[in-house]
Amino acid sequence: MVDTPADPPGLDLARLRAHLERELPDTVRGPLRADLIEGGRSNLTYLLTDGVGTWVLRRPPLGHVLATAHDMGREHRVMSALHGTDVPVPRMLLIDHGTDVLGAPWYLMEYVSGVAHRDRAALAALGEERVRALGRRLVETLAALHRIDPAAVGLEDFGRPDGYLGRQLSRWSKQLAASRSRDLPDLDRLHALLVDRLPVSPAPALVHGDYRLDNVLVDEGDTITAVLDWEMSTLGDPLTDIGLLVMYTELAGVGGGIIPSAMTAPGFPKADELVAHYAELTGRQAADLDWYVAFASFKLAAVAEGIFYRFQQGRTLGAGFERAGEMAPILARHGLSTLKEN
Repeated sequence: MVDTPADPPGLDLARLRAHLERELPDTVRGPLRADLIEGGRSNLTYLLTDGVGTWVLRRPPLGHVLATAHDMGREHRVMSALHGTDVPVPRMLLIDHGTDVLGAPWYLMEYVSGVAHRDRAALAALGEERVRALGRRLVETLAALHRIDPAAVGLEDFGRPDGYLGRQLSRWSKQLAASRSRDLPDLDRLHALLVDRLPVSPAPALVHGDYRLDNVLVDEGDTITAVLDWEMSTLGDPLTDIGLLVMYTELAGVGGGIIPSAMTAPGFPKADELVAHYAELTGRQAADLDWYVAFASFKLAAVAEGIFYRFQQGRTLGAGFERAGEMAPILARHGLSTLKEN
């Protein structure tokens, strides 16, 4: 008797296999097995195999899903467009916009080998020189993204750059309200200050939206093999990406590891070096960067509250979610401190 692989939460493997046999003939050769890949705090990512081939499947989280968030079509479209450019991404294989197979939209992509560095000790083991070079390479890949002409890759209509920052503030305020389960006065104060001090954006570019070290895969030669997690990508203000990277660097390891600690490894560039390298590569001077770092803090706080909300409902998968509720107050204080209001 052959054992039937168990279905992980969020996947019906028999239904999925039948769909793949129809849509990708001769791809799946045996019973499917899937494991949830740890580390994600939003969309669910599974490593899928039939014992011969290996793929990666992405779908939205279970339960409470905010409007405009967890957009499978957006991720699939931008990575399809960027494949073959100077920004490394996995090859897209299939997208299903419907809900018949998994109860939600999903897509399948090739498996790319590499490590997503989240752990300080593992990164530090590379040595300070390699760690510093990897940090600079992280900025170089971001600069490559921001140099791409959206029209040249078919993404000229991927967003509305005019009024981008104002819409972002409104969007994340609404996301926060939709997941609010407690009073957060510091976060409300931060939002008010961000609205009051809204800067003028530079020329628009393709924006990743959640760019950080653990959203890229790195091989044994320290080459970035793939940039992942594009659910917040759009056309917009490129300084939001560098502001977010600075915020993650400054808060690395905070919240009991909810923000990964790898960027505290000896040799990893400090925020000012990352910003200077970005300016050198792009010609963009990071004016008003404090605003962008504070905005990153507000945005991540809204994301964290969404995770906390789902955790309270028992609708999260993976480890570490029990501490998500710690993040919003920490992020609010960091944003206020960045704006010199704390």
